Amino acid sequence: MERRALRLGLVAALGVVLLGAVLASRAAIGRARAHPDRAPAPDVNAPPGTRIRVQVLNATNVRGLARRATMQLRDRGFDVLDIGTWNQQIDTTLVLDRSGHPDWAKRVADALGEGGTRVESRPDSSRYLDVTVILGRSWRAPAEPFYP
Repeated sequence: MERRALRLGLVAALGVVLLGAVLASRAAIGRARAHPDRAPAPDVNAPPGTRIRVQVLNATNVRGLARRATMQLRDRGFDVLDIGTWNQQIDTTLVLDRSGHPDWAKRVADALGEGGTRVESRPDSSRYLDVTVILGRSWRAPAEPFYP
């Protein structure tokens, strides 16, 4: 009789744990849908047949942010030639036109999917770049896919 009661107790405890896990995951999904961190980036790609050379610099204390932005830009057809760290931290992402093509800089800013991105023209013929992206604290990288 004791063994049967013990088994019944274990089954009941396991059921409570599973029910709690299911409820917690459903609550997390509901919160994510109700309060998304940001809108997804619009489907903006590099123009076909055009090579837009980009430099991505991380101006935050978040490690790997320039790498994540590089992956996003490369997935959209931009040619990221250089990634690195900016010498100071900034709040808002800044996209610099280096080659006299402000429409390209705007396209890169749109591909990053951040509405508050500033786009400025700072031509520099000494660089082999068209656009420089300086990532600020406000930029949020999209979720990465899980590959087990």
